[in-house]
Amino acid sequence: MSSLTHAFRRFLPSLHRSLIALAVVACAGAAQADVVVAQVAPFSGPQAVTGRAIHAGVKLYIDSVNARGGVRGQRIKLVTRDDMQQPENTVRLVKEVVQQESPVALIGTVGTTNLEALARDGVLDKQRISMVGAVSGAASVAQSRTLRVVKASYHDEVGSLFKRLSQLGLNRVGVVFQDDGLGKDVNVGVDKAARQYGITIVNSTGYARNTTEVSTAVNNMLKANPQVIFLGATTAAAVQFVKQYGAAGGQATMYGMSIIDTDTLLKALGPDRARGYAFSVVLPLSSKTDREVVREFQRLRETANNPDLSARSMEGFIAAKALVKAIEKAPRLSADAVSTALDSASELDVGGYRLDFTKADRSGSRYVDFAMIGDGGKIVQ
Repeated sequence: MSSLTHAFRRFLPSLHRSLIALAVVACAGAAQADVVVAQVAPFSGPQAVTGRAIHAGVKLYIDSVNARGGVRGQRIKLVTRDDMQQPENTVRLVKEVVQQESPVALIGTVGTTNLEALARDGVLDKQRISMVGAVSGAASVAQSRTLRVVKASYHDEVGSLFKRLSQLGLNRVGVVFQDDGLGKDVNVGVDKAARQYGITIVNSTGYARNTTEVSTAVNNMLKANPQVIFLGATTAAAVQFVKQYGAAGGQATMYGMSIIDTDTLLKALGPDRARGYAFSVVLPLSSKTDREVVREFQRLRETANNPDLSARSMEGFIAAKALVKAIEKAPRLSADAVSTALDSASELDVGGYRLDFTKADRSGSRYVDFAMIGDGGKIVQ
């Protein structure tokens, strides 16, 4: 036997042990791999308050899941990208995060125009990856199979409001809207509901997207003198409108869309100036503990110490719960399998709030109610 052969035979046992060790490490690494969920949203700029609030709700639930061992023994890793509410950034960053992180799903992108851009690009369809909790109530968003909305549509909101106003004998309405995809969808709903319930739109004024420049809208509403002003607006712009309109002596009752963060509005205006502000409710109120999902949200929030948690965070919290249920139901941890699980989710109960993602032409819920800020900043429903 040659010395080379003899040396090789002596080396075989150590090689065998090394290969076994490497296999063990690889298996352990696979067992501990993170399940990635990605959020592309505005974390800076005028809509950062919304992006951060939604993210805080998502994180609140995911942290609780990880604290109890994750999903199938694997932690959920939440990765983020800041699109600054710019549609071109949204599309670019979604492609980037899908390529770099291989998430099983996306969650909580904010803005009708941003989500419409994603739908047009088709990146989610090509990758067979779903987004849960797309933050928009526009029909164009709900009609996309990969964008799952966890609340009622803007048309549902407007229709319910105008029906109620008609019953109260209030038929002179002004509309303030964001001049983009959000405002376009809101106005379609406004026109339809106004005809249906005999409402007269005395003035309709837009403001530029990603700004809080609402002085023209304030002046137009003061001149038109409506009984009710419907705010198809985002949080920062709505706060400025309510502040400026009230300072100028405006007397109309304000009805804000559900996307306006009432915690932020109340903090900015104070309880006296915010009193009487009414708004749509399309998700369980965080102050009303008759549903398990609200009690869970409040229990976790008490120890979270996250300043970004607000009323808007409930949307992110519910989206995260729905997504985790889909991940648990999926036969394997892949984007395609999670999307398939969502396709068949017809009675997805996240704690007294049910979602149905099987309808291709509408959002996951049609629940609409109303509430108002009362004395001392208390929410009255």
